[in-house]
Amino acid sequence: MRIGIVCPYSWDVPGGVQFHIRDLADHLIRLGHEVSVLAPADDETPLPPYVVSAGRAVPVPYNGSVARLNFGFLSAARVRRWLHDGTFDVIHIHEPTSPSLGLLACWAAQGPIVATFHTSNPRSRAMIAAYPILQPALEKISARIAVSEYARRTLVEHLGGDAVVIPNGVDVDFFAKADPKPEWQGNTLGFIGRIDEPRKGLPVLMKALPKILAARPEARLLVAGRGDEEEAVASLPAAMRERVEFLGMVSDEDKARLLRSVDVYVAPNTGGESFGIILVEAMSAGAPVLASDLDAFAQVLDQGAAGELFANEDADALADAAIRLLADPARRQELHERGSAHVRRFDWSTVGADILAVYETVTDGAASVATDERLGLRGRWGLARD
Repeated sequence: MRIGIVCPYSWDVPGGVQFHIRDLADHLIRLGHEVSVLAPADDETPLPPYVVSAGRAVPVPYNGSVARLNFGFLSAARVRRWLHDGTFDVIHIHEPTSPSLGLLACWAAQGPIVATFHTSNPRSRAMIAAYPILQPALEKISARIAVSEYARRTLVEHLGGDAVVIPNGVDVDFFAKADPKPEWQGNTLGFIGRIDEPRKGLPVLMKALPKILAARPEARLLVAGRGDEEEAVASLPAAMRERVEFLGMVSDEDKARLLRSVDVYVAPNTGGESFGIILVEAMSAGAPVLASDLDAFAQVLDQGAAGELFANEDADALADAAIRLLADPARRQELHERGSAHVRRFDWSTVGADILAVYETVTDGAASVATDERLGLRGRWGLARD
């Protein structure tokens, strides 16, 4: 099958949607399919052979964050050229309502279109206001996927229609088989995310850290991600700042090793999450997870059975839970075992098969319609001859 995938966000700025698309493309290629991904990217960004650059992206406030998107006449021309050259059997557009390549592709594409909705924003006035503009494009979509029940709810409430829920996928074994790093082991909490994006929750974790260190002075926090490190620890007493180690941006391999090394992975995100891929990665690596009780996180963690939850934005609740977990190796082992079992449902062997089933449904449907149309034309031509 020839599959075209549209990524709305810049390939050179890591994020959950980009990782999902990358891993989906890799999975499909391993199965023997031909895959091309269209994505915004700076000229100097090294790209996998299956990624086609649609040009540089610009920062745009979107869904409570700042996304790097690509939109405009030049982008539209590149989308049309990519569609023309690809002759795809199916086009898979991610975030078709974002002001980026997804919407441009939805306007321009012909043939079977599958769309995946990642956004969870039940009070999006912008989406409601934009509905008349989006409607013609959305009507062209053959099948809709939502990455979580909360993304599906956003779609239903604002845009109508429905979607099948297929979660983001993870290569579970990649994380499970990573080697722990000895220098990252021992009384460690871990955090991975953009340091300077408040909704990722690092300020909440920093607020909780003095209480954690007062009870567990040997504990430390490992932080991986880009952002202003000095600003991140500015609220901490000077003597405690040395208990925070910033690793900067890490490779996929080091991310897996970090998650295999920590005693507890903390996800203090405050909102705007429709899934929680980092939770799945942490469980895949066997890390006990402590996360804010966002609806999407609770769903990923099986309502707290596969990981512990604390009240969103409550630094004291976070601290109390972290202290309990650091002091209780038996509870951490229990979470390790439950998380490792639960996470298998997110492996690409399952998620990829579900996505392929959607592709096959829409392509089979398109083929049936084309056959019916040809038969109809023949019938009308035969009647005319009679």
